[in-house]
Amino acid sequence: MHSIDQILGELQRFGWLDYVAIAAMFLVCIVIGIYFGFMNKSVSENDYMLGGRKMLVVPIAFSLVASFISGITLLGLPTEVYSYGTQYLYVAFGVLGMGIVMGVFYLPVFHDLNITSTYEYLELRFDRRLRMYGSVMFVIMNIAFLPIVIYVPALAFNQVTGVAVHTITPIVCIICVFYTSMGGLKAVIWTDVVQAVSMVGALILVAVKGSMDIGGFNVVIERAWHSNRLEAPDLSIDPTVRHTFWCLFVGGIFYWTQTNAVSQNMIQRYLALPTLRDARKALCFFCAGVLILMALCGYNGLLIYATYQNCDPLTTKLAKARDQLLPLFVMDTLGELPGMTGLFIAGVFSAALSSLSTCLNSMSAVVLEDFVKPYVKQPLSNRASTWIMRLVVVGVGVVCVGLVYVVQHMGTVLQLTMSLESITNGPLFGIFTLGILLPWINGNSAMLGGIVGVVAMSWVSLNAQWAIASGAISYQTKPLSVDHCDYTFDVANLVTSAANASHSTGQATDDIFPLYRISYMWYTCLGSLITIIVALLSSLVFGTNDPNSIDPTLLTPCIRKFFRFNARKSTDTFNADIFLQNKLRSDEVAL
Repeated sequence: MHSIDQILGELQRFGWLDYVAIAAMFLVCIVIGIYFGFMNKSVSENDYMLGGRKMLVVPIAFSLVASFISGITLLGLPTEVYSYGTQYLYVAFGVLGMGIVMGVFYLPVFHDLNITSTYEYLELRFDRRLRMYGSVMFVIMNIAFLPIVIYVPALAFNQVTGVAVHTITPIVCIICVFYTSMGGLKAVIWTDVVQAVSMVGALILVAVKGSMDIGGFNVVIERAWHSNRLEAPDLSIDPTVRHTFWCLFVGGIFYWTQTNAVSQNMIQRYLALPTLRDARKALCFFCAGVLILMALCGYNGLLIYATYQNCDPLTTKLAKARDQLLPLFVMDTLGELPGMTGLFIAGVFSAALSSLSTCLNSMSAVVLEDFVKPYVKQPLSNRASTWIMRLVVVGVGVVCVGLVYVVQHMGTVLQLTMSLESITNGPLFGIFTLGILLPWINGNSAMLGGIVGVVAMSWVSLNAQWAIASGAISYQTKPLSVDHCDYTFDVANLVTSAANASHSTGQATDDIFPLYRISYMWYTCLGSLITIIVALLSSLVFGTNDPNSIDPTLLTPCIRKFFRFNARKSTDTFNADIFLQNKLRSDEVAL
């Protein structure tokens, strides 16, 4: 029988057509950057950051989907379903819940204010300290998140070609930095459209060819059913269970609403649309697109199991990392067709580039609006603003390439990302929710709530990740077999791993602090609730606002009718560009 190294050598049939497919995708992105950077270039700061607020619904919807479904999801979700079953896919109900919550409560506020950075809202509603707090949290989280985004496609490329991860990451970053810095939001949006089509095409290609190879859709479902990977919702209320319907639905609403409604990365796209009605349309298209892509990723996970049910490549180490499972399957399935593996890898790179460009563009907007403009005495010219944003994009890109070395030693990217994001995302979401829904909460209470929330979630999340990385916490996978492998592998290592897994499971039950064992899907919810509860309690010390003195445009429309606002709010706002006035809006009447 062949060894693992021989099998990998045979599978790595990455030919010139595959390289052409990847190069073509990169070239399209570069051309779009050149077009919007030199031929149809932005004439103002507003044009560079928000496309002049005249973008169309369909491209924005494509961009939202492409930006959110990064390579982390594209590679992580099939591995999740392969290892643990379909329980995670019930997060779809959380996505639908997010669409309702965001469209009714959050989107009207941000869109009506006509702001560029969402953290401007915190200054208008509370004070400058909260704006700075939100901006700093955003910058920290993005710098931690972006290396993971870059690392994932490089991991896939390494699996199919053998090229080192740290060879490809600088290339990807340079291309993304180029078209993002040159073309601004317009270039990001239109490259996202190309990348979204590439992503969907790659997933469909894998699903169709893989299903044909093993006998069709029915075989995939039958094998998934017999291995208990097709699951009914787990209605357990135990918060330490990794995935239950309740943590996926309730926790999913908190996680997805924060990421989509409050984060600058996503809200900047909604603000690029001319009307609230258009923004809500884009939100509906976004939800539909995400559900379709999640369904495709989930099906591919079941398809991988149906193919490898008798020889698990993760156990044998044919796939050296969990998130190399889908690329391995692609090599096995599409490798005999010239150019097809390249198309798939182009899809993975597309997912990564769209998320990376989104974050870089948003970072440039936040740094300019929240860290530069408030502290310069003279207004910046359009030229100066544009160059500041371009330098931010370049600088952040360089930092993230260096941080890839750190990410390489972390665990499964899907859970890792959601866990680390919650450190800042939960408290930030809590602060925005306080501002939008609770007009009597003042800046001191919100600030204390945010600080306590970050400290608490850092303690929980980092300790939980340490326990997982050290093997103290492990999760039982669905049945996996190596009984009928047609190649040799290290059996002694397999026995050792099984013994360690058994020991780790026992230790998690007896010794690990219960709060560290709660599902990562609850993290954003927990961080938000800690922030809100601490702010409410601290209002007994710091006092409260007079709700009627708050400008109603800073509150969600459906609660404005419960207060009698002053005819005109006398307040010193730090942003003279934002004009607020008391007016009854059509969406307020509808609610």
